[in-house]
Amino acid sequence: MNTPARWHGIRIVGFEPRWREAFATLNIEWLEHWFVVEAYDREVLGNPEKYILANGGHILFAIDEAGRALGTVALKNEGDGVYELTKMAVAPEARGRGAGRQLMDAALALYRTLGARELFLESSSLLAPALALYESVGFRHHPAPRAGSHYARADVHMIWEP
Repeated sequence: MNTPARWHGIRIVGFEPRWREAFATLNIEWLEHWFVVEAYDREVLGNPEKYILANGGHILFAIDEAGRALGTVALKNEGDGVYELTKMAVAPEARGRGAGRQLMDAALALYRTLGARELFLESSSLLAPALALYESVGFRHHPAPRAGSHYARADVHMIWEP
C-alpha cells in the first residue's frame, strides 16, 4: 500500500488580511462538498476579524513553500475562559499528508498559552477522518452543554481532555 507523501516545508502562521480569502475558500470547499454553507458560516467566513479575532480569538494557517494556504483553523473565544476550535479545513490535495495534524498541534500549543479553562468543538458524525484526528489529540465526546448549535450539521460535541 502506498502512503501519501507528506508535505515538507509547511509553516504555521497567524492571520493576516492577505489570508482572509483563503480562510473562506478552504472552509467553503469542504462545506459545499459535505453539507451546505449556512448563513452563520457566511458571516464568520466573510468577516473573521469581527467574528473571531476581535474577541480575542486566533486564526492559524498552514502555508507551503510556494506561499499557498493549505489549511486553516481558528480558536474562537466564547468568553469565561472557554474557546471553540472551529473552521478547521485542509485543501483536498493536502489531506492525509500531515497539514491537518500540524495545524492541530499548533492550535493546541497556542491554546495552552491562553490560560483558558476549556476547549471544545462541534462537528459531524459524517466526518470520520476529522473525528479521528480530534480523538487522537485528546478530544473526547460529550453531550452538548446547551440545546442546539450554531450549525445545523453539528451532531458531535467534543471537549479537549489532554
